[in-house]
Amino acid sequence: MQVFRGFQHAALQQPSAVSIGNFDGVHRGHQAMLALLVHEARQRGLSPCALTFEPHPRDYFAAARGQPELAPARVAGLRDKLDGLARCGVERVVVLRFDAALASLAAQDFIQRVLVDGLHARYVLVGDDFRFGAGRAGDYEMLDAWGLRLGFEVARMNAYEVHSRRVSSSAVRQALAAGDMRLTASLLDRPYCVSGHVQHGAKLGRELGFPTLNLRFGHAHPAAQGIFVARVHGLQAQPLPAVVSFGRRPSVDDSGRVLLEAHVLDWSGDAYAKLVRVELLHKLRDEVRYDGLQALTAAIAADVRDARAWFAAQAADSP
Repeated sequence: MQVFRGFQHAALQQPSAVSIGNFDGVHRGHQAMLALLVHEARQRGLSPCALTFEPHPRDYFAAARGQPELAPARVAGLRDKLDGLARCGVERVVVLRFDAALASLAAQDFIQRVLVDGLHARYVLVGDDFRFGAGRAGDYEMLDAWGLRLGFEVARMNAYEVHSRRVSSSAVRQALAAGDMRLTASLLDRPYCVSGHVQHGAKLGRELGFPTLNLRFGHAHPAAQGIFVARVHGLQAQPLPAVVSFGRRPSVDDSGRVLLEAHVLDWSGDAYAKLVRVELLHKLRDEVRYDGLQALTAAIAADVRDARAWFAAQAADSP
């Protein structure tokens, strides 16, 4: 899969079938739409392309208004979004920086400059609630009318539902906020995960007797926060059980930086710079600010016991 920053690249001149969205989490609704995109692209001899945005447009507008609390919690970072799009069979991803220039681009100009001149779109697939252009003035009907003028097809996909529940990034955020990892996995069609290269940390976990792998999360408001039972992929051939702290570490860090710390059970080794994927399987509790390292150490030890008990119960229930 090719990834492009911006749409002004010679390699994008091949006619394409395009789907447009934020694709946060690449959930089952996204997967269904992208499966249709890939099918229609093959039928027409086009290259299937996903057009997405970083930062999330709502992140931009929240910051511009001085109200960062209005930004949506982020399900996935860009790396995991791109991995999800690749799994769906997309051949090209175009990542547009959502900034003042893009926010002020009129809907008609977005169609002409981005879709037609930039991506050479011949088929465009959008969701049922799709809006675009300055002031969200553009919608499906407008896009369809301009497609007839400029020579590209436009299709719209209705909401995707599972057990009468609309699958959306908002629904995934709500499930993660509630700590419902079973529902989250159902909406995503896979366990929720965070991936990244292992970073050097302050080594506090090692001093406390619980060394951790540290992953940075590139957004200030992760949709999932707390202490989790997890599996870590990328250290050995088989995934390894772990207990994870994901959040701002209120007991030891006042910076507000978001960090995922994974203590891998019964494993030791050098993981620095390795690319790992951490699946969050079950939430144990929320983050807590402890008075002193002794209380923090005792809490981590209890979390490790609870994680071991969870894995043991899962093994006992397996056929």
